[in-house]
Amino acid sequence: MSTAAPRTAGQENRLWSVDEHLEDILATVRPLEPIELQLPDAQGCVLVDDVTVAVSLPPFDNSSMDGYAVRVADVAGASEEFPAVLEVVGDVAAGQAGLLHVGPGQAARIMTGAPLPHGAETVVPVEWTDGGLGEGPVDGMRARSLAPEQATGHVRVYRPAGARAHVRAKGSDVKAGDRALDAGTVLGPPQIALLAAIGRGTVRVRPRPRVVVMSTGSELVQPGEELGKGQIYDSNSFALTAAARDAGAIAYRVGAVADDAETLRATIEDQLVRADLVVTTGGVSVGAYDVVKEALSYVGDEDQAGSGVEFRRLAMQPGKPQGFGSIGPDHIPLLALPGNPVSSYVSFELFVRPAIRTLMGLTDIHRPTTRAKLTADEALTSPKGRRQFLRAQHADGTVRPVGGAGSHLIAALAHADALIVVPEDVESVEPGAEVEVVLLG
Repeated sequence: MSTAAPRTAGQENRLWSVDEHLEDILATVRPLEPIELQLPDAQGCVLVDDVTVAVSLPPFDNSSMDGYAVRVADVAGASEEFPAVLEVVGDVAAGQAGLLHVGPGQAARIMTGAPLPHGAETVVPVEWTDGGLGEGPVDGMRARSLAPEQATGHVRVYRPAGARAHVRAKGSDVKAGDRALDAGTVLGPPQIALLAAIGRGTVRVRPRPRVVVMSTGSELVQPGEELGKGQIYDSNSFALTAAARDAGAIAYRVGAVADDAETLRATIEDQLVRADLVVTTGGVSVGAYDVVKEALSYVGDEDQAGSGVEFRRLAMQPGKPQGFGSIGPDHIPLLALPGNPVSSYVSFELFVRPAIRTLMGLTDIHRPTTRAKLTADEALTSPKGRRQFLRAQHADGTVRPVGGAGSHLIAALAHADALIVVPEDVESVEPGAEVEVVLLG
């Protein structure tokens, strides 16, 4: 694992840009090593190699309907007034090994997915027949166990069928030698289904990153417990754990850690065994009780220069204080986010989500962006030289801010669909102007 850039003298008071900080993170984080997984375990992982089809799908011509396999000439001109009467020579069920032969004037009762019998050229749906009952069109077939006699006798066909009607041709889905999936594909349910269908029991993927999330602060109480004086509920660890899972990670939430540097260091060390990335929230600003900064500012790995965690001030609002580096003998990346709930979530979207997607081996690591018309009663303002991110409602191509950048507007964030991005060199955006929007959904 690569490590964070070495800290250089005189950088403590530097104001870093958002892009510079993200560039440092992405230069450090590397995709996880590939592993071979069983299909159920590969869901959500990124495929490492192209997958080629070994067996055509379907592997044989088969029926797409329950009905009768017949010759085209035998049902040409069939109608309810003048039905074609054919001899039923037996059943063809899905998975049946031995095939019947359909000769002139004959039909085989066939089930969906069953192979087309020799001699048959098309399939007539059962609804176009009397089902062998001689009582006019039927809606379906009776179970063979209840009416075995309907597999023989005669059937009346009331409508003609063209050549290969209701027949799924061999290889019509994919052919042997085709590329089924490209390297870099995220394996969801349809992709898992395709891999199983072409006979792949395992696949080589980059595993989903394991992300440990922890909040810090002696004032934090777990939801469901009673609040004491000066206490608040811990929302950040829940929000960021959910966000990490949404990004594709396997996320572990650690309960809030009290404002004690030794306790925090010990807790992080205990978690490294199951972490590909550690995310903390809170304790990174300039206060006397900012425990993350106290605990990790000078923690490095002696065997590799430049490791440890560096804390910075970024030219952004919310989310000015940030920390990043590596920790432990395996140099596990650690991102330290601010404790303000909105600041921590914006920081996650900007820095942690791209890091997770990079660990997964994806090239498309950023949220989609678009430009939208600003709908607001007054202009958006931003301190010059500082990129500002505000929550926004997003509908019908317009956006409206729902809260100031530095507030604890968790409720506003819960109803937001996007982040409005105010560039660093812009001090004011007037109503009706176009703004860049990061889509959160």
